[in-house]
Amino acid sequence: MNLLIIEDDEAIRMGLTYYLEQESFNVLEAKNAKIGLDLYDNDIDIVLLDINVPDKNGFDLFKVLIAKKDVPIIFLTANDLEVSIVRGLDMGADDYITKPFKARELISRIKNVLRRNNKNNSNIIKIKDITIDLNQAKVFKNNIDVMLTALEYKILLTLALNPNVVFTREKILADIWDVNEEYVNDNTLTVYIKRIREKIEDNPTAPRIIETVRGVGYKIGVYNEK
Repeated sequence: MNLLIIEDDEAIRMGLTYYLEQESFNVLEAKNAKIGLDLYDNDIDIVLLDINVPDKNGFDLFKVLIAKKDVPIIFLTANDLEVSIVRGLDMGADDYITKPFKARELISRIKNVLRRNNKNNSNIIKIKDITIDLNQAKVFKNNIDVMLTALEYKILLTLALNPNVVFTREKILADIWDVNEEYVNDNTLTVYIKRIREKIEDNPTAPRIIETVRGVGYKIGVYNEK
């Protein structure tokens, strides 16, 4: 899970990053709204947002974030006034926590929000800027429909359902059939992978979604940069 912290207090950011990384979160840190907005363009699963970031009101920043894409957001606040808490929740925040807080409590809140969000989006798979809608059997890149053939979709879905699991070419070939129910051979698989990359990758010659594992096969990459 990729978690973005937008918090100007360096000590709090460092402490949160330490505890969250122990829970296997990949943490991206932003000390102000500008950096936070830049990092938000990555594949983010959840945001911890301080209401008092120095270069923008936290409530205004929240509006900008949710307008760009639907990601669960938890407010961090030093203000426990009911009016501030209610305002954040009324705007659509998924939760809030008041400073100072215990790390275990925050991690529990984060996991609860993620569980609720995953339940509501159980038929949606997101990989970087790619969204796979299982209900519609459609693929979108930056919310734009990507036209895949039935077999291209089947290959992508086989990999996407198992992020970071390496599939041998033999395993993929054993799992897929073309529309005429003819067995897909090794050379044809190479062609299909190339076509899918041309449709979903920013740079098909340096793929970051369907990664090649040399000598083995392919896997779906997950965002793991800081």
